[in-house]
Amino acid sequence: MKLDSAPLGISGITQSEVELELKDSNDFNLTDGAIAPSVDPVVADSPQKQQSALVVFGTTFITIFLAEIGDKTQLSTLLMSAESHSPWVVFIGSAAALISTSLLGVLLGSWIASRLSPKTVEKSAGVMLLVISLMLFWDVFQG
Repeated sequence: MKLDSAPLGISGITQSEVELELKDSNDFNLTDGAIAPSVDPVVADSPQKQQSALVVFGTTFITIFLAEIGDKTQLSTLLMSAESHSPWVVFIGSAAALISTSLLGVLLGSWIASRLSPKTVEKSAGVMLLVISLMLFWDVFQG
């Protein structure tokens, strides 16, 4: 089952429709006396289809927006705005800071991507997140 597929009851597809689809996908052709599946072979190393700019933008926006809700940066901005009584100045300052850090992340990310394979970047990010998690757990249990 694909991770992005819904259970049968939610997706509106009946069990009989699934069985019919499976039966159709298992049709065989006879070629030179041998039985061969009628589906085209899938190339494992085929490049993935390039995503549209709108999809990349939407995914990035939603991911960052949800990650930033209620974090310490937002709480700091809230406190600065309440303390300074100049909410628009605080907004412009925090927006400029977030844009600057995002620009730094994008530039650093493209530089790393041009020098390392995606697999190496993925493994490195996983190791770094694991180390950070272990350090946080250590701090919780020590203090």
